[in-house]
Amino acid sequence: MFDPFILLFEQQPVFYLASLFILGSVVGSFLNVVIYRLPVIMQREWRQDCLEFLDRAAATEPEKFNLSTPRSRCGSCGHQITALENIPIISYLVLGGKCSGCKTRISLQYPLVEFFTALVSVIVGWHFGVSPQALAALLLSWCLIAASGIDIGHKLLPDNITLPLLWLGILLSLFDVFIDLETSVIGAMAGYLSLWSVFILFKVVTGKEGMGHGDFKLLAMLGAWLGWKPLFVVILTSSVVGAVVGITMILVKLTERGTQIPFGPYLAAAGWMTLLWGDELMQFYFSLIG
Repeated sequence: MFDPFILLFEQQPVFYLASLFILGSVVGSFLNVVIYRLPVIMQREWRQDCLEFLDRAAATEPEKFNLSTPRSRCGSCGHQITALENIPIISYLVLGGKCSGCKTRISLQYPLVEFFTALVSVIVGWHFGVSPQALAALLLSWCLIAASGIDIGHKLLPDNITLPLLWLGILLSLFDVFIDLETSVIGAMAGYLSLWSVFILFKVVTGKEGMGHGDFKLLAMLGAWLGWKPLFVVILTSSVVGAVVGITMILVKLTERGTQIPFGPYLAAAGWMTLLWGDELMQFYFSLIG
């Protein structure tokens, strides 16, 4: 069924990468919805669970709210976004970055996420070619972008994203897509226990919690995809990048000392880089060590 498309992509790599750019921008548009709506959905579920635990009924019946309902609309005037106003990247440029109804400025986040997702998709396709690895890596990349966006905005890494990906990584290892089953399972355990141990040690020494539990699950998920050996590269890369970004933000006064900075995006970026260039990164670090 898909053989003609696979053959076309293999023979026309430019068309393959262009298709991935378009697909990535469309997925990026959906990821914007996930980044905005999933935390709201989770908060509503938590509130409902609390009310049920207290045996109390909600004051009003909440409006149906999920990833598809209600339709996207302007947060200022309520103008419903039409299909022509929802074309990834292009609509933002045509509208001049403003709502067509009230002319309120549209957040730059939307075209940036769309373009970034498209760019990441092209890089994945270029690296893995037309292969099952490319398909799996695309899915992982898109989910990491969504999880990072939510963590930046809410300091929250949803189990709805990390746990299914963890099990998917183990499932893929049954077919040796990236690694074998034994390496995947050990990687998941090592990923969780390594950050959990740091968390416990930091709490014993300082009496404070240095990171969220979602970070443990995210690294466990990355371990299920990458195995246990590259976890050193993931942790080191994310720590270095996180430290540089954090210090820079303090120096330019974008944040203050003691402000909690989400670690998930750095783990996600380091994990994605390791998936594509893990051997090169490992050789680089070992060359520094000598």
